[in-house]
Amino acid sequence: MTRITPLLLAPALLLSACGGYNGGLESAHQPVVERNDYVLDLQTSGDALAAGESRRLAGWMGAMGLRYGDRLSIDDGADGLTARSEIAAQAEPYGLMLADRAPVTMGQIAPGTVRVVITRMTASVPGCPDNRGSNVSTFTASTSSNFGCATNSNLAAMIADPADLVRGAPGSPTTDPQTAGKAINALRSSAPSGAGGTQVKGEATKGGGR
Repeated sequence: MTRITPLLLAPALLLSACGGYNGGLESAHQPVVERNDYVLDLQTSGDALAAGESRRLAGWMGAMGLRYGDRLSIDDGADGLTARSEIAAQAEPYGLMLADRAPVTMGQIAPGTVRVVITRMTASVPGCPDNRGSNVSTFTASTSSNFGCATNSNLAAMIADPADLVRGAPGSPTTDPQTAGKAINALRSSAPSGAGGTQVKGEATKGGGR
């Protein structure tokens, strides 16, 4: 079962109509974030999973390709504690933790079952590339119809958690200098890239080249 919900549709998309005027530097094509909810109902035995359901859950998680940014939650129609430790153990190898609350999904949860929900967000930029007005002189100082497509498409493709495009990510009120300096220390302590010599036409040379 899958539910698709568009979460972000920037007003600037209204500027993308053919022949529309855009006199600013805001791209007419902005990233759009969609949310998909995937569910799996598992049989339970008391407060634990029934025999064989743990393997079925593991196979489903592997087929879904769990990754960073996914939200994993449990819906048992009550407090969400049914088989929580077993499901959390299956999610641990993927580096995911169970969310405190599950989203609303379609269909009722049958007695004696627990519903596992994977919430996944994806980002894309509809309408890009847009070369309709790239070679047209408007004489109105309007930006090209394709303006911003490359930047915003790369942003949508590279962002680790598309949800950050909607609500951002809260920063930490404190800063640990040791953590902040790890990247700098790694750069300073590493050997120069050419120190080990490089191979040029089958010959080893010192100092990173000729």
